[in-house]
Amino acid sequence: MAQDLRHEFVRGGAHVPAFNALRGRCPRCGEGPLFEGFSQIRPHCDACHLDYGFAEPHEGPAVALICLACVPGVAFGVGLETFIQPPLWLHLITSLPLLFLTTIAPLRPLKAYLAARRYREKCLKMTFGKADGTRP
Repeated sequence: MAQDLRHEFVRGGAHVPAFNALRGRCPRCGEGPLFEGFSQIRPHCDACHLDYGFAEPHEGPAVALICLACVPGVAFGVGLETFIQPPLWLHLITSLPLLFLTTIAPLRPLKAYLAARRYREKCLKMTFGKADGTRP
């Protein structure tokens, strides 16, 4: 089993898990889709039948994006209203796209990257054993 997993971390090939996941593909084979819908992770890969149960980050990425990335967008909207006091249509064409670009747009790549990291950690643990040096 350990020998089967080592080939999946070859750099520059199709088996780099983070590259495959950021493309929205299975971290193992790079062929099957990772998502169904916008940000819902599928139960398993259609091509290699990898179970994605380990990869579901639930709402962690969404909370991080709302708490961290939304702050500049909201600060921009509040600052725009405070200092310039523009009409509502200007807020609609400036503040809303900024909020979209800082919260919704990076959600899917972030979830995919976290799924690839969890897959990599799972494989490395199976390949190299436990932290104390013993094999599983």
